Order: sequence, then C-alpha cells, then structure tokens
Amino acid sequence: MLILSFDFGTKNIGAAIGQNITYTAHALNSIKVIKGIPDWKKISYLIKYWMPKLIIVGYPLHMDGSKQKMTQKTIIFSKLLKKKYHIDVQLHDERLTTIEAKSILYTNGGYKKLKKKNIDSLSAALILESWFQKTKFKKI
Repeated sequence: MLILSFDFGTKNIGAAIGQNITYTAHALNSIKVIKGIPDWKKISYLIKYWMPKLIIVGYPLHMDGSKQKMTQKTIIFSKLLKKKYHIDVQLHDERLTTIEAKSILYTNGGYKKLKKKNIDSLSAALILESWFQKTKFKKI
C-alpha cells in the first residue's frame, strides 16, 4: 500500500511517498505555498500519480506536547485534503524531524544540502517512517 506524507508549512510543504512492505519513505519535491494557499495542482498531481491509500500529515507540537501556532493550520490543511480527495488522512507527531532532517542533509552534503525544500521533504519522509514504526504491527 502506498502512503503519501506531508510536512505542512506556510511557505513550503514537504512531501514523501512510502509503502508498508519495507516501511520506508522517499522524499519528493516540496510544494510551494503562495499567500497561504498550497499549490493544489501539484498536490492533485501527486495523488493522481501515486494513488495513495492513506495520507499522513506531520502534527506540529512543542516539545512538552502542547499545541503551537502551526497546529491549527495543519489541522485545517488535513481536513481540506480529506474533503478534496476522499482519502483517509492521519496526523502524526513531527517533533524533532526538522532537526533530524538537517543533521542527515548536513552529514551527506554539508551546508549546500541545507536548503529549505530539501529539509521539508526529508522531514516528510521521516514523519512517514516514524508513523510506520509506530503502526508496524497494526493492521492498516
């Protein structure tokens, strides 16, 4: 089963695709957000191309588990995805994924790899792989 993942942001949305056989995810190109509006054409393309059975969206929380400013915007984005594409959407804790993504990118390519679009999409892949680990033995 293919699963699409998003790391929602107000300027870029990281995207990744994964599957539940090997529990791995791969970063895709990030999606621009212009004046608060995601590029729905690109999102539609990803959904049509990959035909995911499920969408995972990173759920932003402070380290203590409390909500932050982006939490409500992410919930709205998730609800729009579900309504627009009629695909199940689940939120998954994204704490520390950006830090981990930066570390991986820096290790594999130095400062030149630390571009926002790379960070966002690798974060989406890490969110999805974290979700796989949490649900590995549950029926999806």
